[in-house]
Amino acid sequence: MGWFESYNLGREKRFLHYRALRKRHQLTAVVNRTRKIRKRHILAFTTLRNERIRLPYFLEYYRDLGIDHFLFVDNDSDDGSREYLTEQEDCSVWTTRASYLKSRFGMDWINWLLLRYAHDHWTLTVDPDEFFVYPFCDTRPLNALTDWLDASEIRSFSAMLLDMYPKGPITAEPYREGQDPLEIASWFDAGNYTISRNWRNGNLWIQGGPRMRVFFEDDPWKAPALNKVPLVRWHRRYAFQSSTHSLLPRGMNLVFDEWGGEKASGVLLHTKFLDTFTAKAAEELTRGQHYGDSQEYIAYHQRLQDEPELWCKWSEKYINWRQLEILGLMSKGNWA
Repeated sequence: MGWFESYNLGREKRFLHYRALRKRHQLTAVVNRTRKIRKRHILAFTTLRNERIRLPYFLEYYRDLGIDHFLFVDNDSDDGSREYLTEQEDCSVWTTRASYLKSRFGMDWINWLLLRYAHDHWTLTVDPDEFFVYPFCDTRPLNALTDWLDASEIRSFSAMLLDMYPKGPITAEPYREGQDPLEIASWFDAGNYTISRNWRNGNLWIQGGPRMRVFFEDDPWKAPALNKVPLVRWHRRYAFQSSTHSLLPRGMNLVFDEWGGEKASGVLLHTKFLDTFTAKAAEELTRGQHYGDSQEYIAYHQRLQDEPELWCKWSEKYINWRQLEILGLMSKGNWA
């Protein structure tokens, strides 16, 4: 990368910090328990709207994984999400009625909270329908991974977003509060992915899976990106650039070493496709607060009218992280 491009990325990072500082005034603290955060605590950051039914299992999953404190931005929920979270002793909650779209889909708010509270902490930035899986997660807590990353002088850890779905219509089995969503959405595409290199940002660009196959079959290159960098040893100099698909400085996005070998990586099991998704897609289409004039939600809404089945004869049922590594969807790298 030439000096001019490097200079432009530096300017972009400073602009993202400026946006975060300016947008912090849109956030009102409902309950701020960040005084409980200790030096080695691992923090989770999430923006949400109307996710009350998902929250009990989301919190249970990440507490068991090893998250010590949760920082939530509630974007004007009216289903009890905010009230439920304020009752949780390991949660700090901010609320806002401001535009999700004009805050860069919530990332200005998250960048502010990261800037304010996350310096020198390992941080996991995820949505309420994303479940982080990493090598040995069935036997080693999250701090075992972060300790190894620290010892290896690695400050970021990538994860591919893997869309999970049920066998049969999405609406066939209702999701219950507190239920593991993988009991319903237990299938995924083992292949059918395209990968290219984004040379400007230094990250991989991944597309494919059931969303490309079913919702964007006529224009597959408009399918959502599946590459993410959710786990970061945060520094106040950092900023998320495009959701969690990339961040600055550019070097934080590198997922391959200089010799072409693959670094350790994980997967985010994406459980969007439950029976609750039909109403969610209709609501978000009406709100018009998503990327590209909500083209993604337009595609969802139109295709959902036909009650499509995402399952196909090539679908694979999820077992564990070792299965995902065998399929080449994640890697333990040199973490033994």
